[in-house]
Amino acid sequence: MENKKEMRTWLDDMNLDHPLVIAGPCSAETEEQVLRIAHELKDTDVNYYRAGIWKPRTRPGNFEGVGALGLKWLQKVKEETGMKTCTEVANAAHVKLALEYDVDLLWIGARSTVSPFIMQEIADALQGTDKIVLVKNPVNPDLSLWLGGIERLYSAGIKNLGAIHRGFSTYEKSKYRNIPEWQLAIEFQNRFPDLPLINDPSHITGNRDMILEVSQTALDLNFDGLMIETHFDPENAWSDAAQQVTPSSLIQIMKDLRIRKESDPEAEYNKDLNNLRAQIDVVDNQIIDLLGKRMKVADGIGLLKKEKNVAVLQNKRWNEILGKMVLEGDERGLSEEFILKMFKAIHQESINHQEKIINK
Repeated sequence: MENKKEMRTWLDDMNLDHPLVIAGPCSAETEEQVLRIAHELKDTDVNYYRAGIWKPRTRPGNFEGVGALGLKWLQKVKEETGMKTCTEVANAAHVKLALEYDVDLLWIGARSTVSPFIMQEIADALQGTDKIVLVKNPVNPDLSLWLGGIERLYSAGIKNLGAIHRGFSTYEKSKYRNIPEWQLAIEFQNRFPDLPLINDPSHITGNRDMILEVSQTALDLNFDGLMIETHFDPENAWSDAAQQVTPSSLIQIMKDLRIRKESDPEAEYNKDLNNLRAQIDVVDNQIIDLLGKRMKVADGIGLLKKEKNVAVLQNKRWNEILGKMVLEGDERGLSEEFILKMFKAIHQESINHQEKIINK
């Protein structure tokens, strides 16, 4: 894929005047449900109508999709509304059926991306087609695995490719269902700047009230589009009820999103500047998160010192840390003055945390 940058992509050929929008229910439940949502979305800025036909579930017993029957419903969507359709495929058999029913866009889910064997099987089944294929990031934050899945498809002659950023699983407590790890998405863009990158705020948030916020961050980071799960009755959806929005809510979200104007005489400058600033915002949030984690470790040290009646300040340890960080900072182009100021402030906050615990 080294020459990918020189190629015009399927997204360029669409000549859109707004970010790509993929929307529709998490799961196809009934023919009536699929068609009703499609008709409510047909005259909006939605470019592809999505519906999950096969639903890989973490544990058995949950709704796992209607299967091939749902492909007939998607076919009806295309006939009645003219909308292009898309669905998830997880193996070669799914690919075969989706091709038979002329689904326009296929995406590969996070649970499939994590397996090179599955990705190769899907790549072999798609060989020789001109379908658009999007690859979701794997559940674990592994950029090489994500890129590797796309490269397998590219090596099989599939040129209409793109990626979906749906966040990453974590055991840590978070406001997100799947933490965004925006820095990985930024690194993905840096490696393949012309490969379309779509954000999936539904799976990142797991909460419809956060869809707008995450969608805006994605657009600020120069993502090419959004995939948003949409249902006329999300509270009673058969899967992922909490993260789906109504068609009217989706329309409002699209109105509220701030999109840069192409007509601005300084458009390229503002685009690049806003992109870089958005990256800084992401890194700053990560710094705050890491500092919070560091202070929790300091709290643990304070509890241990209290138990053993040990003094808070340990000068030898502190000087060792400071010397090491000055060297580490120098290797990264950071001045000694800056490192000393920053770590002295961090150290003082750690001392304050430990003193509060010891003096309770």
